[in-house]
Amino acid sequence: MSGELRPARAEDIPQIDALLKAEWLPSYGLDEYLDTFLVIEDGGRVLGCAGLELFGEAALLRSVVVSPERRGQDDGRRLVEASLAAARDQGVSRVYLFTMNAAPFFSRMGFREIEMDAFEDAVRASRQYEVISQMPELRERLLGMSLDLPG
Repeated sequence: MSGELRPARAEDIPQIDALLKAEWLPSYGLDEYLDTFLVIEDGGRVLGCAGLELFGEAALLRSVVVSPERRGQDDGRRLVEASLAAARDQGVSRVYLFTMNAAPFFSRMGFREIEMDAFEDAVRASRQYEVISQMPELRERLLGMSLDLPG
């Protein structure tokens, strides 16, 4: 069973929101960043998503989630690879992310762990970074990761 990988649409927002909330991921800014979100959809149901927040040559990969029944079917890899290709097309050369439980997955995708203080200034000005910085108990549980994109 393979789903269609496509750009997110406004009517996908409720399903994306539900996927994110089920995994305790922040869903703020969906309207603002919808044009950078990708979804995997099958039969009208959104089964996975990933988004980018673009900051010039840097980007924050966010909201990468696949519904539990679809895990292990390559959807996460498809979403991340397509998001990285889109970032490259936008002139991004470095991608950052936060993760609590998915570091092994992102490591297989080429990301490496870094200190959150090493995120570049443009990304550190993001709402997500700002919120995490104000919550030390959350920050202690998260890993920062980055990936340099080849030109």
